[in-house]
Amino acid sequence: MTTTVPTRPPRARSRTPFAPYLFLLPYLLIFLSFWAWPIVSSFLMSFRDSRLGAAAPYGVSNWSRLLQDEFFGTALRNTLVILVIQVPAMLSLATALAVALNSRLLRAAGLFRFAFFAPLVVGTVAYSAVFRLLFNTEYGMVNRALTGIGLPTVDWLNQGGPAMAVLILAMTWRWTGYNAIILLAGLQGIPEDVYEAASLDGASPWQQFWKITLPLLRPSLLFCVVLSVIGTLQLFTEPALITNSGPGNATMTLGTYLYQQGFRSFNFGYASAIAYTVAALAAIFSVVQLRLFGRDS
Repeated sequence: MTTTVPTRPPRARSRTPFAPYLFLLPYLLIFLSFWAWPIVSSFLMSFRDSRLGAAAPYGVSNWSRLLQDEFFGTALRNTLVILVIQVPAMLSLATALAVALNSRLLRAAGLFRFAFFAPLVVGTVAYSAVFRLLFNTEYGMVNRALTGIGLPTVDWLNQGGPAMAVLILAMTWRWTGYNAIILLAGLQGIPEDVYEAASLDGASPWQQFWKITLPLLRPSLLFCVVLSVIGTLQLFTEPALITNSGPGNATMTLGTYLYQQGFRSFNFGYASAIAYTVAALAAIFSVVQLRLFGRDS
């Protein structure tokens, strides 16, 4: 006696195959209106002199000006200086802080994690104002502390080198805890068995850090590096509010120069060219980092 297995009836095809797209249509319209079209429009604007109005012809004058603009070169150099100094220092501190927060010997770990993450909660404008007051030449707390221990005061905000140092300190204070929390999540994903096996083999804590922690932490570190590089290339608030891009453009970044061209000189075409140059630099840096450090991660 043979038994037949009942089969499901074929699923009826939907009479409205475009129904999913109808549900997506409101989002697509908003995306095209407020995201895609501004991107295309600003890119087209970068080929025109917006100060001439709608009759301005298309050309590459804005892009060729980038190669000859002394102020753009200064802004690019200042941005790269901050990138080369601040990002490695901040990520080194964040890695050390994450290891400390992940230690079993640390008591009240939750309190310390919140304390180091708290600077990110503070508004950018507020903390910039605080740093400007702290490093004020006449009545700032930093100079008062220097005079209190017998050291000479420093004109922090009116000299190129000290002003750049203030920016780097401010950004490091704000973003170290944020990156430490990301790295801490990566550390907690490393199995304890790996460290136990290394201890049985006689590996010291320093050897475990270099041979186990850093290699297994590479995906999280790469994520932090890419975000930090992109954020530094777009840096605007700190140099605009703490040092006002000064003294003498010594702390002018690509973000502040873009703002000056677009919203002070109303040269939106040239500002668009600067913006797409920043986007291209961010993409190049990100791709290079992913190719160099993202292997096997």
